[in-house]
Amino acid sequence: MEFFNVLTSAELLDTTEALLPEHRERLYPPTVTLSMFMRQVLEADGSCQKAVNGWAAQRAADGLHPCSVRTGGYCRARQRLPVAMVSALARATG
Repeated sequence: MEFFNVLTSAELLDTTEALLPEHRERLYPPTVTLSMFMRQVLEADGSCQKAVNGWAAQRAADGLHPCSVRTGGYCRARQRLPVAMVSALARATG
């Protein structure tokens, strides 16, 4: 289960949906990237590497095709997250 799903209410889901950008299906779609980013900032380590390692482990546990543990793709995906979406979610969660 994505970390994002654990912390979401109907209001947060509506905000996310309203601000979700058009996107291609990638290894790191916006909802996955947002979930990883939320988890990353709450971790004591807080590194991109730990976030990517966690995602790779989750994919393996789900029986999905293994992915690289290099951080470049995730870092680019984070840059594609709309600032308005991240800001609105931060305000909504306090």
